[in-house]
Amino acid sequence: MQQKNDNTFHFLGSLLHLSDPTLPIGGYTHSNGLETYVQLGLVNNVASAEQFVQHMLSNNLQYNDAAFVCLAYRAAAVCDLNALLALDEEASALKMPREIRQASQKLGVRLMKIFSRQQTFSLAQQYEAATVAKKAEGHYSIAFGLYASLMGIPLPEALYAFFYNAAVGMVTNAVKLVPLGQLDGQDILFRMQTVISPLVKSTMELDRDLVGVCNIGFDIRCMQHEQLYSRLYMS
Repeated sequence: MQQKNDNTFHFLGSLLHLSDPTLPIGGYTHSNGLETYVQLGLVNNVASAEQFVQHMLSNNLQYNDAAFVCLAYRAAAVCDLNALLALDEEASALKMPREIRQASQKLGVRLMKIFSRQQTFSLAQQYEAATVAKKAEGHYSIAFGLYASLMGIPLPEALYAFFYNAAVGMVTNAVKLVPLGQLDGQDILFRMQTVISPLVKSTMELDRDLVGVCNIGFDIRCMQHEQLYSRLYMS
């Protein structure tokens, strides 16, 4: 019984660390297009902020970054570096807005720098070396899935934490940008639990041909962010 508890706490600690929104990787400097929605008046209250978060999780992350977390996790489970590099290239091709592509790369590289200091994994070292050699970009979703797998975090828990981390970031940005009250933000985050749970299952069972489903409106708003007159965020 003690052995089982120790194993549970081990992966729980790794999961909490990996998905911690306060990790010093620069996530707080990116709004992922939300700043454009706010300046255009499309997100302007609690209801529209909640709709933005829900749509981003369900219509964007499920088919893109969360899907890549899942695929990278499975590639790492069989130590397939070539699959990881192919996924990295695919993720780059699908991130059309320059700011989003650069943000993903910066967050991923910084995430690897944190965890490569704690545990030595041959596959992680090879992937990180590929980023240094400019053979890979080191996208955040790939790095997240890679380390979740190598640290023995179960895939459903890893995906839930990834979605939750993304929701926290969007809610935090909405509180600052709209602005919303802190309790309003927490209400949205609480309600997202009923959104995230089914997304974990659907992402794990996602048809491979649906990975990378394009969100034209989201991409346009992200591109428009580059031209905003004033900006608080880098993306």
